[in-house]
Amino acid sequence: MSEAAQTMEGGGDINMLRVLVATDCHLGYMEKDEIRRFDSFQAFEEICSLADQNKVDFILLGGDLFHENKPSRSTLVRTIEILRRYCLNDQPVKFQVVSDQTVNFPNRFGQVNYEDPNFNVGLPVFTIHGNHDDPAGVDNLSAIDILSACNLVNYFGKMDLGGSGVGQIAVYPVLIKKGITSVALYGLGNIRDERLNRMFQTPHSVQWMRPGTQDGDSVSDWFNILVLHQNRIKTNPKSAINEHFLPRFLDFVVWGHEHECLVDPQEVPGMGFHITQPGSSVATSLIDGEAKPKHVLLLEIKGNQYRPTKIPLRSVRPFEYAEVVLKDEADVDPNDQASVLEHLDKIVRNLIEKSSQPTASRSESKLPLIRIKVDYSGFSTINPQRFGQKYVGKVANPQDILIFSKSAKKRQTAGDHIDDSEKLRPEELNQQTIEALVAESNLKMEILPVDDLDIALHDFVNKDDKMAFYSCLQRNLEETRSKLSSEADQSKIEEEDIIVKISECMQDRVKERSLRSKEGSRFTSSSQNLDTGGKSVAALSSLNSFTDDEDTREMLLGARSTDVGRKSSGFTRPSKARTDVTKRGAPKRGRGRSTSSMKQTTLSFSQPRSSTVIRSEEVASSSEEEADANEVVENSEEESAQQVGRKRAAPRGRGRGRGSTAKRGRKTDIASIQSMMSKDDDDSEDEPPKKAPRPARNYGAVKRR
Repeated sequence: MSEAAQTMEGGGDINMLRVLVATDCHLGYMEKDEIRRFDSFQAFEEICSLADQNKVDFILLGGDLFHENKPSRSTLVRTIEILRRYCLNDQPVKFQVVSDQTVNFPNRFGQVNYEDPNFNVGLPVFTIHGNHDDPAGVDNLSAIDILSACNLVNYFGKMDLGGSGVGQIAVYPVLIKKGITSVALYGLGNIRDERLNRMFQTPHSVQWMRPGTQDGDSVSDWFNILVLHQNRIKTNPKSAINEHFLPRFLDFVVWGHEHECLVDPQEVPGMGFHITQPGSSVATSLIDGEAKPKHVLLLEIKGNQYRPTKIPLRSVRPFEYAEVVLKDEADVDPNDQASVLEHLDKIVRNLIEKSSQPTASRSESKLPLIRIKVDYSGFSTINPQRFGQKYVGKVANPQDILIFSKSAKKRQTAGDHIDDSEKLRPEELNQQTIEALVAESNLKMEILPVDDLDIALHDFVNKDDKMAFYSCLQRNLEETRSKLSSEADQSKIEEEDIIVKISECMQDRVKERSLRSKEGSRFTSSSQNLDTGGKSVAALSSLNSFTDDEDTREMLLGARSTDVGRKSSGFTRPSKARTDVTKRGAPKRGRGRSTSSMKQTTLSFSQPRSSTVIRSEEVASSSEEEADANEVVENSEEESAQQVGRKRAAPRGRGRGRGSTAKRGRKTDIASIQSMMSKDDDDSEDEPPKKAPRPARNYGAVKRR
């Protein structure tokens, strides 16, 4: 009798919890390929069928249920059909969830799916997310949230990291009881390996919540299982999770993400727990590790003891892998490409014949996957597509049977000649992150943290999240606002110090995240003159809740345009635009462009309410001095308008005032102003006063609202 059949006999034990463990189903993989489009769904349906045959209490999935972060409608429909067929029935559920379900399942309903009276769930499914189907977007939703909202799966292990610093998480277990068996099921959905690595090495960043002592149970009575989805083996230790980071109180660890099938539990020396790695149920990378037979694990738990049983998957497409070093083959001539083709054809035919042999672990014959890794050192390459054309209809992947590589060489000296075909190959190019680029360029990020930008770029490219950068910006803005509001409550902040406070707040936030020293504030005090830059004016206007400055600009333009047609005279009168400024009060928020007329104006703030009054720099008490000052303004504006008029005639109609603002960016130096002032004074003495001509229609008109 087989091991699977023997375990089926124990299905009636009321104290034994039976769990079917699988990881990395990758539903929807190669869904556009005519041959391999149904492979992932057939394997997943077999997993659900094995769970039904072995009368398990629930299915435990270790992440990457979907291959795409945004699965297609076809993939979602097929997945829901399989879950509905095997999970919704009248079979009784013989275990209980005794923990706080609102914490374990943070959705709108906040309970395990089989307790919903509107559904008949006979086979519960518990799953975490992987790196392919992890939450993303403004609402932090995953494709698994769709299945959870449909009450088909129990989605747990979803962590809210936030955007500040390394982050802090608390892992709460799902407490399951069946008879005398008590299981604490911990779930940790995929987190970026570099970040989780830092969190494990930062004290109190990862907190493991232990079951409380209630109903006479002690902490030692619980069988602790952890399900996680991270890199396990990596050349760079920072890009993987070491088994020794995990807590010692665990009894069993289900490791997802690694596709190589190592389903037999392996003990970690010095840690006291065992790790099982079921691997993927469908081959997504044609490498040696995926060529091993695929299995799932039947885990039987009673008290503090467990019994693992591996069950092979029979619906998986056969996959044969081989490696060839051409220079080690005796019948291959480097100068004869035909001999190379003949040798590779012979290897492919042998692999096809090997895969076609009937075995007990295969339910039906399928076209095999064939992959040959060819070390072509000293040889020329062959077109893989052309080579695979002769195997169309014989293998499932005729377009990529061959993959070429070269053995590692010592660094060549300057005198060695490098062939053009060997300079760069696409597979040899390195990928860099934002952190590496910033470090190499010696840049200093002063507004947004590097880590947040790296995550946003990753989500935008790999997950097709169009709102990734918007979410990153909004999150940082909210943190800056909250910090400013908290400081404003503690101490009253003056209007002139708001820009400085914002600068300091943003720099402090970047320091906290990147742990780097930053330079001082980039923004200056708001008491600067307008001729040093119009942007500070705009910033002050926005901070003091000014309205839009469009009207003010057009009023200034109107004053200038009205004075253009008026010659200098012995008397002056306030222009219409200047009168409107006095009537309207505070001008609206501007774009901060400095002009020749604005050079002689300043902003003054009133204490009761933030408002601006345009006035002359030097205010005289007598009417004669005021007339002279106004005359200077009018003549300087007239001169500027005449210079503009020489280059291009102003257009008629409503758009004239707005179009002329493009020429207001020049500043007149002090010498030219003084010369114009003296010239105007001479003209005013010789020329009798004349009535100013009436300006043309819409010329310099003030926009009214």
